[in-house]
Amino acid sequence: MLLDKDIREPLFEFLEERYGKVRILEEKTVGHSRADVVMVIPEKIVGIEIKSDADTYTRLERQVADYDLYFDANIVVVGSSHASHVAEHVPAHWGIVSVEQQEDHVDFYIVREMQDNPYAQLLRTIRVLWRPELAHIQEKYGLPMYKQKSKDFVRTIIVDRLPVEVVHKEISDALFERDYTAMLAEIQEFRKAQAAKRGKTVRKKRKKYRRKKRDA
Repeated sequence: MLLDKDIREPLFEFLEERYGKVRILEEKTVGHSRADVVMVIPEKIVGIEIKSDADTYTRLERQVADYDLYFDANIVVVGSSHASHVAEHVPAHWGIVSVEQQEDHVDFYIVREMQDNPYAQLLRTIRVLWRPELAHIQEKYGLPMYKQKSKDFVRTIIVDRLPVEVVHKEISDALFERDYTAMLAEIQEFRKAQAAKRGKTVRKKRKKYRRKKRDA
């Protein structure tokens, strides 16, 4: 019986062989679910749910709903015990991949090709990007920076003002190029700068209040 841990590494090799240029991200929160795998390919983000032979369909309905909001396409990868009936539990546009244990390796079989997800919402897909990545897109296309605005505000500006195909490409490009160490350092610097601005504002308000109290 294949378990999740037995499937992941061979799956990543299979995806690289089949799709060429890919980047694999694991355990990403989407809505009320956690995506097992997010596969980045040029101009498309694919959600991948793994159901090993030891798993049930208990949470699958909720996961399907969440994946369909965030990803351009979706795939369910299942152990052989699920292969004959998993199609009853996922929409027709979901791809299905079956995995089977052989003597010294595991094999993957395409049961159904993935199709474009008709329910994907670009404003949700772009949530996978971090603030510096959003800022890079703003700068690249000459959009106002809105440094004091929320990430949701910035995402809406990008989606509203750029062609859909451009936003898809920029999301994929950003994830391909993401350097976690450098990006986290940049995010920390941004947060420090924001905290310093808030502290300066608070000090000004306190100083103004003391002056008013003294002059009263």
